[in-house]
Amino acid sequence: MKILFLYTEIAEYFLACCNKLAAHGEVHIVRWPVNKEAPFRFTFDSNLKVYNKNDYTPDTLKNLVDSINPNLIVCSGWIDKDYLRITRTYSGKIPTVMTCDTHWRGDLKQQLATFLGRIYLTRIFSHAWVPGQIQREYVLRLGFKPDRIETGFYSCDLDYFESVYRQQFPAKKQAFPRRFVFVGRYYEFKGVKELWQAFIELQQETPNNWELWCLGVGDIEPVKHEKIRHFGFVQPGDLHEITAQTGVFILPSRFEPWGVVAHEFAASGFPLVLSDSVGAAEQFLTDGENGYRFDSGQVNSLKDAMKRIMNLTDDALLLMAEKSHKKAQQITPQTWVGNVLHILEKHA
Repeated sequence: MKILFLYTEIAEYFLACCNKLAAHGEVHIVRWPVNKEAPFRFTFDSNLKVYNKNDYTPDTLKNLVDSINPNLIVCSGWIDKDYLRITRTYSGKIPTVMTCDTHWRGDLKQQLATFLGRIYLTRIFSHAWVPGQIQREYVLRLGFKPDRIETGFYSCDLDYFESVYRQQFPAKKQAFPRRFVFVGRYYEFKGVKELWQAFIELQQETPNNWELWCLGVGDIEPVKHEKIRHFGFVQPGDLHEITAQTGVFILPSRFEPWGVVAHEFAASGFPLVLSDSVGAAEQFLTDGENGYRFDSGQVNSLKDAMKRIMNLTDDALLLMAEKSHKKAQQITPQTWVGNVLHILEKHA
């Protein structure tokens, strides 16, 4: 069995899933260059065959794919025209899978996309693979049949974050860290300005011992405050040093199709504070049970969620942490592999 991914920007969690898949056959990955704003350093296992798209012309890339002779192609959406041209030549011969993490919004642009999708995309792709139900609604409208749609496209590296949980949670039972942690790029759409404003206002209104640790880089200048720390970009392998000292994960995005980072912190045993624009909240957050949701872009709503966390006892926070960890088991690299095998079995 040969599986080919025509991919945009890869991440560690994607490679963790591919490594599990490699136990069932050859895994080939064509990828875009590493994003300079998220300079991940990757180490590829020998069981994965990885190719840099920039090393190929459209013709030589097609020749590469033909030489691989895949049994299934998974393509990152419809953004890359070279990928689409290649996938089209295999349509009808093998399963051709389109990934999509876009939410259904119902605006004019998406209404037009649904019209074009039924004519164009379903002629190229036999299946769609999406993270959750809000994306499933979109690809249904694009013309994909229900039995040709898989969910669970994004999974964190659960083995790694399970080890983080097992190693660090006993210490947190002794003294729960009263620190929020944010991981994301410093951009407007990530809601980082609202986060800083909300935290600072809470400190002014009711001074307390909570801190806010922020990991990321971007075009927004980091705010200066005695209880806000900035760490810049942190490699995934070094994240455990931060998780050991923090207690509650917060993601205030105005736009976040999924947010695997929420899955990672849930698996690590963190209560979650997520905006209603974070797609992963549908899977990993039950409001009031293992954290709180708030209205994206609304400082007062964010302040209310943070204040509710701050007012909880250690025991209540620990209970939320355990529930987050349990919810994280719903999607795993193993279920991800199962989705690939299911598509192949249906095609056989």
